[in-house]
Amino acid sequence: MKRFLLCSFLFLAGFTIRAQNGNRLEALKIAYITNKLNLSPEEAQKFWPLYNQYSLELKLARLKAMNNKSSEIELDESLLNIRKKYSAQFNQVLPPAKVDTFFKSEKEFGHFVEKEMERRQLRQQLRQPNNP
Repeated sequence: MKRFLLCSFLFLAGFTIRAQNGNRLEALKIAYITNKLNLSPEEAQKFWPLYNQYSLELKLARLKAMNNKSSEIELDESLLNIRKKYSAQFNQVLPPAKVDTFFKSEKEFGHFVEKEMERRQLRQQLRQPNNP
């Protein structure tokens, strides 16, 4: 049953990504993480507000790096520091195994989105007629 839900999720994700709407993509990410973490209501009540702060801080760090034309290494270091900071906070509201699963799931989702975008771009290129 879990496999069916995951396949359905991935199938629907393909259609949703086409809209290139950040809110829909974020909703898919939250659904994916929710499925992976299997949070109790008490855990969810503590985790999601903290996740929202974490997510906002990551976005702000990316914007700051883009505006300051920071190097890739500087951005990576900044993102890693944010992850370390929130790892400690997540460990206060979730068991360590779920925190580890969260970070793995977040990475898995990112890889899925990248592959889906590449696949769609390739499909679009193949549909375009060759221009001499």
